[in-house]
Amino acid sequence: MNNPSTTEYLSAHEFFSEFSDDVLKFLCESSSTREIKKGEILFRQGENADKFYVVRSGRVSIQIPAIMGPVLEIQTLGKDQVLGWSWLISPYKWNFQTRAEEDSELLQFDGTAILARCEQDPQFGYELLKKFAGLMSERLNAARQKMMDEWNPAGFA
Repeated sequence: MNNPSTTEYLSAHEFFSEFSDDVLKFLCESSSTREIKKGEILFRQGENADKFYVVRSGRVSIQIPAIMGPVLEIQTLGKDQVLGWSWLISPYKWNFQTRAEEDSELLQFDGTAILARCEQDPQFGYELLKKFAGLMSERLNAARQKMMDEWNPAGFA
């Protein structure tokens, strides 16, 4: 998907804005639009991960599935937020599951093609990894805090 609206969107997006025009063009070519309906699961924990997303509209919940009982909602992402980092780190399996909280439109990126470009262009790979490392830290901190809030037995320090 390489149209001016996607190019303009990525060049203005905080996560992507520092990349060169060549990289932005490549990212546009590696993207497509994906729509999901309210309640639809986008991916499940443990499934193969080969994509990442930007929420263009709607809301998507990041969750940890429970063995028994309800899932634990970690975060809800909305407009312009980046979703998914498992495509970048071996063993390339999703660490969380996601569900649409409302009808949503996503910009979906081909992680396999982008990972190949990272191998060919180490500078691009390093810059992208730094951006996703921040995202990983944010998500893991949110998961840790939510688990402490929800599963902290009385008297636990």
